[in-house]
Amino acid sequence: MISLTPVASSKVKEIMSMQTPVPVALRVAVVGGGCSGFQYHMAFENQTSEADDVADFDGLKVAVDQMSSMYLDGVEIDYIETVEGAGFKFNNPNVKSTCGCGSSFSV
Repeated sequence: MISLTPVASSKVKEIMSMQTPVPVALRVAVVGGGCSGFQYHMAFENQTSEADDVADFDGLKVAVDQMSSMYLDGVEIDYIETVEGAGFKFNNPNVKSTCGCGSSFSV
């Protein structure tokens, strides 16, 4: 399963609290695309499926579909703020290569 750093979890909860209605979970998935084959996808969900793997991070529910689970096993999601910008960073130990821009990967 995936893990979220406390900073990432806090940032997601902050963003979720601004939504109307407030979502029940954050969905993290892997979708086809990009120059290396796969991309990460994050979206808010108003419901989860019984087939989802759902983890709780200090009150934040994170849902992952079964297909994405095999690509996200061991992934840590962090939130970083630098001079260049801010955003979520996926640290995936399963990645064999990434594209030059860093937005897609292969396993």
